Amino acid sequence: MNLHRWQNMSSHSTSTPRQTHSDYSTSGSSTSYGEVIERPRASSTTSGEEEHPPVESPTDPLDPIRDQVAHSIVIRALRKAEKIDDTHVGVVVTLPHPAAEQFLKAVASRLKRTMLPKQESYLFLLALPIQTQGLSPVLICSSSEELAERAGLLVMSKFLNRVERHELRHGRWGALVRDLCTSTYDEAAFWDAVRKAARRPIDPLIPPPGSRSINQMLEHARARLQRITPRQAYEELQDVNAPWPVVLVDIRPEAQRRTFGAITGALIVERNVLEWRFDPRCAYRLPIADRYDLRVVIFCQESYTSSLAAASLHDLGMLNATDMIGGYAAWKDAGLPDEIETSSTAPPTEGSVRCSSRVEAAT
Repeated sequence: MNLHRWQNMSSHSTSTPRQTHSDYSTSGSSTSYGEVIERPRASSTTSGEEEHPPVESPTDPLDPIRDQVAHSIVIRALRKAEKIDDTHVGVVVTLPHPAAEQFLKAVASRLKRTMLPKQESYLFLLALPIQTQGLSPVLICSSSEELAERAGLLVMSKFLNRVERHELRHGRWGALVRDLCTSTYDEAAFWDAVRKAARRPIDPLIPPPGSRSINQMLEHARARLQRITPRQAYEELQDVNAPWPVVLVDIRPEAQRRTFGAITGALIVERNVLEWRFDPRCAYRLPIADRYDLRVVIFCQESYTSSLAAASLHDLGMLNATDMIGGYAAWKDAGLPDEIETSSTAPPTEGSVRCSSRVEAAT
């Protein structure tokens, strides 16, 4: 070590008090070989005061109370829960709370802690109606993110134009809904959403319970009817001694009538407005449809749609309605005329012309 350096060290040691080991442990610098080397401080100060490391905020004394309230809500929710395809579902609409979203998250956390040991599937919707800007938080929590997302999509479809913001995060679906629970519809819609979301996915090739194929529907419809042949239909139209009016009704679309032909004198009522034309209680009925014993003989091109149509008139109370076996094709094959006279009814076209514009507007 050179003389100049030794003198610097000597002058430094005599001009300043000696620092103890404890001084070095708290000082912002250290001494090495007579040189002062600045040490990075754990915390900087600007006013001469020592700054302490950041300390976590103390626990809110109300947290245990909130947790107890959340626990009570969860217990009530589980008691009222339903089970849909092995999934517990429920809807919880709580009273207003100052920290609405945080409180719903607390309830969701408590629900998760309660259900986790059971290893069971669950889906719950939590809602807290508030008046701030008309927006209320909704939180969907579930054992499966897929269930939560599915329920969220159903909620959005039921609350069109009322969902302001929504997101899926950490397996929970949250949203803000405008004017929540201002009617009884909202809670019922929530229940419908979670029930349908919890249904187990089905094989698209397996028909749902209670459904019927079109062949089964056709068979059931025809079992309710006393179907008649084209020849029998023609004879009924010519019978002046029939106890009730008889009308022949063509329900085919215009394109089929242009392509295959038509029966002049038949009443043209296309399928999409048939029930409105022949319901005696409907304001848009035809004038001839003023009695329930009216004999309505329906035909289409091959007598498939006509069977379903006649059964529909039975549902309206028109129990004398039926259809023509084989449809217009069978009429032609039988060599029956393209023009008929309906001796047992008033001219059917008169009522059709008067009502057509009104009924088309209504339907």
